[in-house]
Amino acid sequence: MVLPIVAYGDPVLRKVGTEIDKEYPNLKELIENMKATMKNARGVGLAAPQIGKAIRLFIVDTTPFADDDDLSKEEQDFLKSFSKVFINAKITSEEGNEWAFSEGCLSIPNINEDVFRNEKLTIEYFDEKFKKHTEQLDGLAARVVQHEYDHIEGILFTDKLSSLKKRLLKKKLNNISKGNIDVDYRMKFPKK
Repeated sequence: MVLPIVAYGDPVLRKVGTEIDKEYPNLKELIENMKATMKNARGVGLAAPQIGKAIRLFIVDTTPFADDDDLSKEEQDFLKSFSKVFINAKITSEEGNEWAFSEGCLSIPNINEDVFRNEKLTIEYFDEKFKKHTEQLDGLAARVVQHEYDHIEGILFTDKLSSLKKRLLKKKLNNISKGNIDVDYRMKFPKK
């Protein structure tokens, strides 16, 4: 089932997610609904706070990035198959040079800005079967994971922008929080 995506301004997007266990109610169904929601909105990642749940769960599927001709064949092949569920994730290290990439967010539609992030990370997490993993990622896969990880920490990509950029975006962000936005997927706007 496709769920509505919570819009900028909703307090749930600012909450640090709580850990869950394998007994979390309807977890399998929740993950399937999140995948359907992400695909419907043509996203490459979706975190539980974006569907109104302040828990430490996010999904990524970088397949859309695999068509980028600027990437090596090896990177394209990796991105084509990078589709994962992250539960109770913890980034244990971020390293390498910071690099800029134009990021967007399903909760902040029609806004894309350059965000600087480290090129590599190490992350520990559980998959949907609660098997523990430790993984090292770099490039676009690391960036998508960093973006979604920020969501479960109550951080939005706009928080990483300069104060000047934030001031320039203020009106657009206010319009999103008021529902004055045109998108082709379901959204849930903050109560007035």
